Amino acid sequence: MEKRIGTVIILIESSGQVERLNRIISSHSDLILGRQGIPLREKQVNIVSLVLEGTTDEIGSLTGKLGRLDGIRVRSVLAN
Repeated sequence: MEKRIGTVIILIESSGQVERLNRIISSHSDLILGRQGIPLREKQVNIVSLVLEGTTDEIGSLTGKLGRLDGIRVRSVLAN
């Protein structure tokens, strides 16, 4: 399967899920080219952006696991 470049934006509204979120991201570290975290304390949310390279199945596995966490919103964009 062909590898693709993409980005995943993760909006964290529940800090109780951060440990699980980090475990999931770490388990997919072979896909991650870059990671940036932005705390928005005044809005009580955090944003994590990931730049990835992997197959659609690999990226889908990561985003699917993250999307099942309560208080976490995930959106992804893949280049053609």
